[in-house]
Amino acid sequence: MDLSDRDLALVAVLADGLPLTERPFADIGIPIAMPEDEVIARIAAMTAAGVIRRFGVIVRHRELGYSANAMAVWNIPDERVAAIGALLADSPEVTLCYRRPRRLPDWPYNLFCMVHGRDRACVETIIKQLSLQHGLGGFQHAVLFSSKRFKQRGAVYGKVA
Repeated sequence: MDLSDRDLALVAVLADGLPLTERPFADIGIPIAMPEDEVIARIAAMTAAGVIRRFGVIVRHRELGYSANAMAVWNIPDERVAAIGALLADSPEVTLCYRRPRRLPDWPYNLFCMVHGRDRACVETIIKQLSLQHGLGGFQHAVLFSSKRFKQRGAVYGKVA
């Protein structure tokens, strides 16, 4: 798909995220003089063409009262990591789940999942339940609580030189 100047302008305003308004697609079209129906159609076309691969939200958990945030990591045998990862990703308590290569000898973990809660005890309980539910008790694991929140934002694209 060849992107027009209007497509590029839309991608640029999308990088700042959608406003929390009644008609966010209408509102993001205002600075680029694009009507709501065109914004929606262009986003749909770019998504169908694979130009936009993901379209989602960034939830600011702390503002919602979820101040205990932990990354649970496991060392899962390679032949089982995809299946176990899919089970964890389907769990409503897990907001993010992905596989990464181990970094031996210091980092043996290859499966990561994020869990949020109102306090550490709640998060630890959720992780223990997930471990029991999915038979993860025999695998080496760690729970890493966040101590700082970094700025979260969507992808930012610039013009290719």
